[in-house]
Amino acid sequence: RFLCDRNKGIGADGVLRVVRTKHLPEFIDQAAGAEFFMDYRNADGTLAEMCGNGARVFVRYLDATGLITDNEVNIATRSGLVPVIMNSDLSVTVDMGRPFVPEVLEPASVIIGERSWPLVAVEVPNPHAVVFVDELADAGSLMVAPEVRPANTFPNGVNIEFVVDLGPDHVSMRVHERGVGETQSCGTGACAVAWAQARRRGEPVLPATTLVDVPGGQLRVTESTEGHLLLTGPADLVARGSVLLP
Repeated sequence: RFLCDRNKGIGADGVLRVVRTKHLPEFIDQAAGAEFFMDYRNADGTLAEMCGNGARVFVRYLDATGLITDNEVNIATRSGLVPVIMNSDLSVTVDMGRPFVPEVLEPASVIIGERSWPLVAVEVPNPHAVVFVDELADAGSLMVAPEVRPANTFPNGVNIEFVVDLGPDHVSMRVHERGVGETQSCGTGACAVAWAQARRRGEPVLPATTLVDVPGGQLRVTESTEGHLLLTGPADLVARGSVLLP
């Protein structure tokens, strides 16, 4: 929390800690497939299963510091082994795996003020609630989590994406990330949105690619013929330094 505090710390949406997988007993089963474990924490200190944008930056950092030398590498995460490719155009592609559609026992919706929208639930592997709206401004301020009804739909919390359909293969979105608030981008959220968008227009013909505009730029999500969601976007290292922890 100290590191992510935008007033008293450095300021960030989360922290990525580089750990050699062999030193983590609870993830030792991944050590043979990935030398490094991505220990990701949200800004409020809570754990997250996966961070798509973080995975791209994580691998870019490993490359810049000489910890890896190959353009293709597996990283260990709380959701399992994740393949990552550094592309020649300096973008990075992360194989986010197959999405999972959780069972929702009754129709669920997102509530803001007196307005409500039906949601699409999907896990990538973080839980997401995707809501299609007419205008992104309909979401208002997303620093506080919108209400979800029924309240027990997502017992561990949820990331909520508000989405505008710009065409068959193009959407724009805003997101409230659990434990953080509104962020400039969310990689797992972009994957959830692309998956939901493709099925909103009927069963997609795979492979299918969707462009996802976020406040911080644009991401590309390709659903492969095997059903994996491949997230591609930039990853830039902007500063280095040291910090004294309290």
